[in-house]
Amino acid sequence: MEEGYAWCGPEFDNDISCRSTLADVWPLLPPRVRSARQPRLDELDERFRAATIEWPGRGDEEQWWMWRIPRLLVIEPGDPYEGGWPAGWTMMPFPKPDSVRVIT
Repeated sequence: MEEGYAWCGPEFDNDISCRSTLADVWPLLPPRVRSARQPRLDELDERFRAATIEWPGRGDEEQWWMWRIPRLLVIEPGDPYEGGWPAGWTMMPFPKPDSVRVIT
């Protein structure tokens, strides 16, 4: 993610669904495990925030990671790109923010 994301939007949703699963099971873990692992989770969440941008008008939800977009989208060699969202991201309900860079 930090070096660019080359898959489509639906695949991105699938990839980050594991963070939702972790949020579901986190409260079930013993307090000592949560306490020991919380710093690492916080670090990884911060890296994810840095590698993504907030979905315009969203992001304050409990599962904030579901409302993020990769900062760098990579176009595979030979895939067409004419500006705006690359193929696989055109379903986004808003124009591509300037803070999202497409790498060809």
